[in-house]
Formats: sequence, structure tokens, C-alpha cells
Amino acid sequence: MVGQEQGGGRGPVSIVRSTTRVTSGPEVTQKLISAATAFGNLMEGTFGPQGLDKMLYKSNGQTAITNDGAKIIAELLVKHPTAKAFVQLASAQEESCGNGVTTSVLLASSLLKEAGMLLEKRLHPLIVVEGYQQALAQCLEWIENRSQQSGDESSIMHALLTTSMNGTMASNDQDHLAQLLAKAFTHIEAKENPRFAYEHIRMAKRRSGSIANTRCIAGLIIDQNAQLDGQPRRLSNGTIACLTCPIEYETTSRDAEIQISSTEQWSAFVNAKKNILLKKIEQIRASGAQLIFSSQTIDTSILHTLTNEGCVLMGNIDEELLNDIALASSSELVDHLDDLSPASCGRFNEYKIEVTEGAEGRRERAIIDIGETSKIATLDVGGDGGEATEEVVRNMYDAMRSATTYFAEPSYVYGGGATFIGAALHIRQWAERNSTRERLAIEAFARSLERIPSALAGNAGIDKLDTILELRAIHREGKSKTGVASNGTLQDMDDVIEPLYTVLHAIELATETACGLLRVDQVISARGD
Repeated sequence: MVGQEQGGGRGPVSIVRSTTRVTSGPEVTQKLISAATAFGNLMEGTFGPQGLDKMLYKSNGQTAITNDGAKIIAELLVKHPTAKAFVQLASAQEESCGNGVTTSVLLASSLLKEAGMLLEKRLHPLIVVEGYQQALAQCLEWIENRSQQSGDESSIMHALLTTSMNGTMASNDQDHLAQLLAKAFTHIEAKENPRFAYEHIRMAKRRSGSIANTRCIAGLIIDQNAQLDGQPRRLSNGTIACLTCPIEYETTSRDAEIQISSTEQWSAFVNAKKNILLKKIEQIRASGAQLIFSSQTIDTSILHTLTNEGCVLMGNIDEELLNDIALASSSELVDHLDDLSPASCGRFNEYKIEVTEGAEGRRERAIIDIGETSKIATLDVGGDGGEATEEVVRNMYDAMRSATTYFAEPSYVYGGGATFIGAALHIRQWAERNSTRERLAIEAFARSLERIPSALAGNAGIDKLDTILELRAIHREGKSKTGVASNGTLQDMDDVIEPLYTVLHAIELATETACGLLRVDQVISARGD
């Protein structure tokens, strides 16, 4: 837009479109606080073991039922800038830890709500930010100093996994699923590459039975029918070859004419193709491989010949799946048959074809059990394969992320709001030494931390205020493990634990988000809303 000069009776300079709306002053704060409060209230009902689910009705007509914070926020179509900041907060927490999303959202919402009350008292936003930053430093230090590093590894792992799945669709079978996940981590030797150990665990849907029928396989499941009905249905103690090249007669890329003047020349031409295919068969025989997988096509004559000799061949395998097979069995990816040898092959314990009958008809799956040396484990999740099964898979994935976070930094804290109420008490006591205006923000930070046990109490059906007062009294007596149990009672949280890194990251990220929004003094909307 063209500006106008001031003076001489002319109007002021305009640097934005006439449809642009600029909001300043208290109205900005009110907008931020209102949006943050609404977002927190939206998520609070899903929090904890007694949290309820949300039904998401998508624009394409599909529905989903979940109480997973990351899933809910990812599906929301938000337009408010504060809401978008919360979406980014949830995304960052999920990407880094795979858990603690609802905690971080509730805390950020509470911090902004408390800040709104202070701003109404004419406290400067930067004083609130400074107070929050001081309180954050004290909070992180206190929690880290009281984290636990020792204990029985199997008990800690089981508690971490069940805590993550508690209150989800997987909670009814959480003990069984936790044992399977722990078994999967044992197969892949998770502690050798702790941060990304979950990347070596695969999930498959059985589409039959129930969640209780879920099992762990030290290998892979290939959801693909056999290429020939005559292929062996079961093999034991054999070798695997993984090829990235076609197993067929390769034609030239250009058309050519060959002049044949005698029957001998014609026979020689035909036999040349047969000899090439026979050579390929001999190369595979020499390797000793019984399972042959290729990402390219396989010639029909080779397929029939080797099948009659007791081998199993599968062509057109997805490259990602082929990489998994090679990794699981310690095979080499062979780019040319000339490089195929016994040394390039991996081993397997058992190969079998499972057949199921369902609404979709007959379904075959190849189960490859590699054994103790497998570097990939697969969880075969029971159920009908619908939305409920999808939700259980998501819950198990979050539990895996929680476990790998602990592997990377083996420290944990007690759940049930115990850590948050303890940190709030410490910060409130520390704030008494501060005589500046920042003390008001520090105390507000402590009240925000109490939002976590308060939400757990509310969802468990007990009075929030009475619970917080009772927890304060218990923690002042030095009982730092006490929190809100799933049935609403206050008890020690020995079996309810969370990775230290997840809790610290959630608190720090929530504070950064709240402080960033508190620095906003104007909202400029090009749409005019």
C-alpha cells in the first residue's frame, strides 16, 4: 500500500492493508490466556489412568477414539496463533520423548493462566518471564537431585512400560504387553543403541483373536502370499539370501535384429538363454540359501526349479522390508548374483506360513523366526485390526519410546503427581527468600506445577483442593513418593515411574512456550479477525 506523508492536512502513514487488524494492550493478553485455558481444559479430561477418551470425527468422515495427547492435537485443525504454539509444543515433546505431551500442554496452559492473573495486577510481562525462568532452574535442579538411578532392572522396565500404557486401551493387558516389550528389547540388545532402540521393533496386526493373543517374534512377519502353492510351508535351521538384483534373463535396453540362417544357430540362440538361467540357478544352489528374497522380479522357470528343490523364493519385496530381513538375519544385501556366496547369507531358526480365514477371505503370512541373534523383533498384535487395535499399537509405541528414553539416560522419577507436588513445595519455600516482584511469578510457577496432581485427582473423581492440601501435608513429612493412584487414593508410587528426561523436557518446553507467548505485546492479523 502506498504511504501518505504527514503534515499539510494529510492523514498518518498507513503501512498495512485496511483489512488488517492490530490488537494491543490488555486485549492481547486476554486472547492469549483465553486460548491457552481452552486448550488446557480440552486436554485435561484425557489425563492420567482415569482420563476419558476423545472421539475425533475427521473431515473425510473417518472417526478415531483415543486419549493420546499427541494424536488428539495432531488431528486438530487450529487457526489461533496461541493454539498453533501449543501444537508445536506437543509436536516437539512427542518427537523428543514420545511421551509427556499432555503433561507439557497442561503445564503451559496453567503457566499462562497464572500469568494472566499477575498481569491484571499490573505486573510487567518481563518480570513474570524472569520469575518463571528462576523457578524453572530451581525446579529442574530439585527434580534431578531427587531422581532414582538404582534398582532391579527388570522391575524398573516393567514399571516404566505399564505406567506409559496405564489408562489407555492397552491397559487391560498392560502386564502381558509390558512383558512382550521387555522381551523384544532383550532380543535386539537395546542398550547398544539406546536412543533409537525402538526403531528395531516392528508391529504387525494379526487381525484375529484379542489383544491378549499378542506375541513377540524374534524376527519378521511378511504379510504376503506365497508365489507358488507348491512352495514349502515350513523350513528349519536354514540360510537366507537377500538380493537387490533381478533373478531372470536380462534383455538388452535397445532393440536389435539377429539374422539366423540355420537350425543350429537357432538352437544355439535358444540354449544360450537356458544356459544363462541355469547359471543363475547354480549360483543360488552354491550359496546354500533356502530362503531367497529379491526386491526385483524372479523368472518363472527359476522359481519352479528351486521350489521343487525345497527352496522358498519371494520377488518384488519392498526395499525397506528387504533391509529389515537382511538386518534381522545378519545377511548381506547382494547387488549381483556373482557376489552371492555362503558368507553373504544369514541364518534363521524357523520359517512357516500361517493361514487365517476372516471377513476379508483367506490370508497368508510368512513368519521368519531368526532366533536369539535377531537384530529386529516383531510384536504380532492380536485383535480385529480396526481402530481399537490401531490405538493399542500407538499405546505400545509410546511405551517403547518411554523405555528407550530411560535406556539413554537411566534415571527415573515417581509418577502420580508426586514429583510435581514435591517440586512445587520446594519452589514455594525457596520463593520466600526472594523479596522482589519476581517472587509473585515464582509462586505462580509452583501453583502451575500443582495442576498435574490436581488433574489426576479430578479425573479420578475426588476433590482437587482437598487432594492438593493433603499431598502438601504428606510431602512436608518427607514422604516424597506419595501421589494420586489410579483409584484416587494417595499412596506410594513405587510401581508408577517415568523417565527423568521426559519429565524435565516437558517442564522446560512448557515454560519456554509460556514465556515466549508472554513476550507478545501485539497481535497483527492480516485477515482482520
